[in-house]
Amino acid sequence: MNAVWQIRSKSLSGVPDGATIPLYYLSNGRVSFSSRDSKYENVATTGQVQHQHTVDTLPHEPLDEAHDCIKSGCQRVIINVSGQRFETQLRTLNRFPLTLLGDPLKRKQFWDSRRNELFIDRHRPSFQAVLYYYQSGGRLRRPIEVPEDIFLEELEFYEIGEDEIREYKEKEGFVMEVERELPEKEWQKKIWLFCEEPDSSKTARAFAIVSVVCILISIVNFCLETLPNFERKTCVNVTLDFGETFNVVPNYKDAFFIIESICVMWFTLEFILRMISCPSKLAFAKNVMNIFDLLAILPFFITLITVNVAEKCGEGSSKGGSFIFIRVLRVFRVFKLSKHSQGLRILGLTIKTSLHELGMFFFFLIVAMVIFSSAAYYAEAGEPDTQLKSIPGAFWWAIVTMTTVGYGDVTPVGVWGKLVGALCVVAGVLTIALPVPVVVANFNNFYRHESGRGYISA
Repeated sequence: MNAVWQIRSKSLSGVPDGATIPLYYLSNGRVSFSSRDSKYENVATTGQVQHQHTVDTLPHEPLDEAHDCIKSGCQRVIINVSGQRFETQLRTLNRFPLTLLGDPLKRKQFWDSRRNELFIDRHRPSFQAVLYYYQSGGRLRRPIEVPEDIFLEELEFYEIGEDEIREYKEKEGFVMEVERELPEKEWQKKIWLFCEEPDSSKTARAFAIVSVVCILISIVNFCLETLPNFERKTCVNVTLDFGETFNVVPNYKDAFFIIESICVMWFTLEFILRMISCPSKLAFAKNVMNIFDLLAILPFFITLITVNVAEKCGEGSSKGGSFIFIRVLRVFRVFKLSKHSQGLRILGLTIKTSLHELGMFFFFLIVAMVIFSSAAYYAEAGEPDTQLKSIPGAFWWAIVTMTTVGYGDVTPVGVWGKLVGALCVVAGVLTIALPVPVVVANFNNFYRHESGRGYISA
């Protein structure tokens, strides 16, 4: 039985007073509709009348705010979400036919024929964002009082598109899991999973633990060998049959050298296994972490080849500029921990996301450094005991002062110089404070999404 409605108030355009209008049936049941200038009252019932009302809409089509519902034939639908009613137009829901509310067959299960509305027993605050998704043409905005895990569950329930959910997660700072390409050959796939996925097997987990231990031992060894207490000769005397002595052979029995050799051999084995089993050699070569891995093992072999081939094992050669630069490259082993450390990954993602803000910070810092170093130099120009001999020489004082470090090795001595120094401190504090909230917010987002803790709630 289909209800019949009679107009009691103003006449509609082209419809006389007292006329009856049938309540249309849709594929999902009956939908109530009304108008600003009219009220409808159910006065009788007639035989079942089925009339399919369709509205031609395009996806992401903006709704015309000045359109006439009576002329365009649009209808309103009431959606009751756990007792809170929302009212929208049917053509708004039809813009996304693949979603739960956009598909007539899917939303039919929620139709309440007695109340003439859709009833959904779900989270009410989240539905505001879901309804805005339909109204705005596909934009997702999470209400600030809704926790992220609940909001994502609601999006999955209403069958919002995966592309929209992925875009929302990227904007919110979620750490997106990239689908990794696997090698085609079976033996390469086993080696690749063994080296890259510690959770793939117990042996892979043991391999990862040994890698972490080797990284830690190599870092500790790299630091301890520079202590004065462990100072030793890196070369040993070799006497030939003719009685001639040379200082050309490294001390291969040195404990630090043995530990370093063992760790580097493990890193080399790991790097070779990953290189021969990787699905794409070009992508492997472009990966930043693989470049760090290569830089972590190259210094050992370069040093070893240089000492043996060039026969330069003296103390002077080990302290040369090129030799020191090669040994400093061993510091890159620290970055190998990022593959096994959640905290380092979060720190790297935070810096990567905040590059724009950090760039602005360094730009402001350089501008302020030039301004205050120039002002301090000219303010101290008349002082006989001034330590600021030039503007470039005052750069160090300006940087130390603006970052509130204050070593005290270079200080202004005059009244005007001290005044400039005070202004420099205040400007430095403000300059540092500008990008800090953005960086902290990015870190907080990555930390919440990576660790699964700290959801924002009202």
